[in-house]
Amino acid sequence: MNSSKNNSAANPKEELMRGIAAATDNTLSDEMVEKLATTAGNVLEVADQLKDEDTRQAVSYTLQRLTRLHRIGAIETLFDLLEGIHCGRMAMTDSMVNRLLGFAEHMVSNLGNEEMASMVGTAFNALQDAVDETKNSTKSGGVLSTVTMLSKPETQQALQFLILTAAKMKEHFGEEEK
Repeated sequence: MNSSKNNSAANPKEELMRGIAAATDNTLSDEMVEKLATTAGNVLEVADQLKDEDTRQAVSYTLQRLTRLHRIGAIETLFDLLEGIHCGRMAMTDSMVNRLLGFAEHMVSNLGNEEMASMVGTAFNALQDAVDETKNSTKSGGVLSTVTMLSKPETQQALQFLILTAAKMKEHFGEEEK
């Protein structure tokens, strides 16, 4: 009896394999063994893909980010967001989906032309230039500096442009509401 204990301790791998073999002979049906073999094959396939350095780095990065999300409690927020999207999708009727797709098609056809893209690009560049110039301008405050600025013709022209733009937008939106 003591010698069998020594054999087990000397070769635990063989003992484990004998135990697994005995368990499969006595307790697993052929269908269960087939499922177990298929699962083991799938696990080995995934493990084989981890030999690729890019895949291994991607999995490692994903696990690190998942751990970070868990630590800050963002996983719960992420699942809440997914549940909300799912609920919204389930609550939508076919009519709502058709209208949403129609709106998307309308937006793409209106905004997807070259003239609109050029206009948006020009407006973006103008806004970016204005932001850059504002950052680089000297900062002075007070009523006198404001009055001095308002006395400049370009300031008056810019204010007039903004006021006219707002008035014209109000006119156009007012026409659409009627």
